[in-house]
Amino acid sequence: MVRHMFPNLLLVWSLSYDLYITGGRCYTPKQNSWNNRNLSSVPEDLNARLRRLDLSNNFIRKLHTLALPYLEQLDLSSNQLDFISEGAFENLARLEHLNLSRNGLNINPGINSKALQSLSRLKSLDISMNGLSNDAVELYLRNKLSLDQLKMTGNSLTRLSHSLFRESNSLRTITIDDNLISEIATGTFEPLSRLEMLSLAKNNLVHICDFKLHQVKYLNLSWNSVEFFVTHENDMLYSLEILDLSYNKLLFFPIVPKMNHLRYLYLQNNMLGTLKSEAAMVSEANSLYDEIVSEKVAMKNNLHAIWRLMPLFYIDLSYNHFTSFPLETLSLLSSLETLDFSYNCMQSIDWNIRNYNDSGHIRQLVFRSLKSLNLQSNGLVYISPLFLNALTQIETLNLQDNSMQPCASTDKLSSPHSTVKMNPNTSCAAFGKLRTLKHLNLRENDIKTLWPNAFLRTPLVSLNLAKNQHMVMHERALEGVQTTLQSLMISEINMSGSHPSLPCMPVLTHLNISNNHLNKMPSGLGCSPLKEIDMRNNAFMTLNNSLIHTLSVHLTSMFISGNHFNCCDSGWVTVLREMKIGLPDINETECFTRVRNVTMTTYLTSPSSYCLFHKQAQEVHFVQMIVIVLFITVLSAVLIVFSRKLCCSQRSFMV
Repeated sequence: MVRHMFPNLLLVWSLSYDLYITGGRCYTPKQNSWNNRNLSSVPEDLNARLRRLDLSNNFIRKLHTLALPYLEQLDLSSNQLDFISEGAFENLARLEHLNLSRNGLNINPGINSKALQSLSRLKSLDISMNGLSNDAVELYLRNKLSLDQLKMTGNSLTRLSHSLFRESNSLRTITIDDNLISEIATGTFEPLSRLEMLSLAKNNLVHICDFKLHQVKYLNLSWNSVEFFVTHENDMLYSLEILDLSYNKLLFFPIVPKMNHLRYLYLQNNMLGTLKSEAAMVSEANSLYDEIVSEKVAMKNNLHAIWRLMPLFYIDLSYNHFTSFPLETLSLLSSLETLDFSYNCMQSIDWNIRNYNDSGHIRQLVFRSLKSLNLQSNGLVYISPLFLNALTQIETLNLQDNSMQPCASTDKLSSPHSTVKMNPNTSCAAFGKLRTLKHLNLRENDIKTLWPNAFLRTPLVSLNLAKNQHMVMHERALEGVQTTLQSLMISEINMSGSHPSLPCMPVLTHLNISNNHLNKMPSGLGCSPLKEIDMRNNAFMTLNNSLIHTLSVHLTSMFISGNHFNCCDSGWVTVLREMKIGLPDINETECFTRVRNVTMTTYLTSPSSYCLFHKQAQEVHFVQMIVIVLFITVLSAVLIVFSRKLCCSQRSFMV
């Protein structure tokens, strides 16, 4: 048996040795990194079977023949490369990904481009930051029939010609950001049937007169000078899903393809709303469309007709110039779920819509799918109840940094037994109309009074009332939502008092009472399964041990810094540490002793040494009290005896 085994062992050893010598799969080096090595040339001792080679961030200026037949990825970015010999890439038959960004390829484009023509299998090419002109780029893109991804960010292109991608018509992704492009010739991108992603951000484009790229799914035109975006109406189905027109000079809403898959539309930081009224903006947009397409059909609202068909899910209109809310246009978006309308110029949201007849009935529009609305930093003081009625599916409402005052519950005000007195002329928001609202942000609204039942009938899960520094919070203000509220922020509201009150909230898990003047925890917290409490920057000296024991069942973290804790009355800290409750800011937390202030962590390393004097002082004080009591008792007895003797002696004298 051993005799037959020996030849088999020799065979196995021989095969293993051959695999090792020939660079078998198990021993093939897959990658090698030579980045940041201060190299001035490509190392000569590279393994011939490398698949990935990183030579980025060096000082290589010239590139000669590379004998790496298995190489698939080559990174030569951030060098000083300005010369590539014609045969440099001839032996790179498998190269698919080439990064030549941040070099000097603009110096010898004729010679360098010939070297790249031998890369017939190239799928990804990055020639960003090379100072390339229109003609130079056209040279580098010759014979790139298999190219799938192209990046040319930060060059010097001013115009895109129809012949630019003639020999690279398999492109799927093109990025030409941060150039000087002001003109795109007709037919530049249309032949690229596989093109899905096109980014032309940070250029000098002014007008998109006729968008024809039906194959593109993502189009980025941000950071240009685009004044309008118009598409000729036709029945061709466009694949467009994401359109980014942010940071431009748009005066009108874009007129997108009638048949599209548009889901995300970014219009922030434009000049929308400058024309003041919605009717003027829509009218001007339609007139512009008629002028561009030379359409003679009178009284056709092309903008609304097309927007009515958009399956839009998200739209960002922040940082524009709206003084009124474009109710009619936005209500046409039946699939819209998220709307960002923050940082505009509205003081009120009025119900200014056109009625189609003279019946006198106000037309009610509905935002059928809108779940999240951001109205932060608009200067709002009034929102029409009809607008709130239109938000039939709203779940998240952000009103931070406005001047909105919550109304009191109409039920309570109408009650004959109500003691609440409220000025009927005061503008306020009746949040009780929002029967689907879960998340409400009223931070920084200068709220004067939070009335009883202010959020009645709203299934609020989170409520932010922070930074309303003059707010008077009625003790029954949270009634109606105490059974649903999971997160409550009442920081920076000048809350003070020894016994602040909150209702029993049986599902509350996050509470922020930081930056107030509290010296005791609000009553009612014992029935809340709190996981996180933020009580920083208050006036706490100690915490109730029994309450901490109760809360520690669910508590995971507590923020406590910025208070004036008594080191020698800190048994609650021991409880928290024993229960392994996180105290993320304990290193910044101080406590005081009779001698000096110390950090809580320093005190906890040796609590007895810091509080021994305190205990001794207490004992001495107790002894002193006993001595004083005894002294007073003895003195009183002596005085009583003396007075009796004196009295007796006086009687004897008189007799």
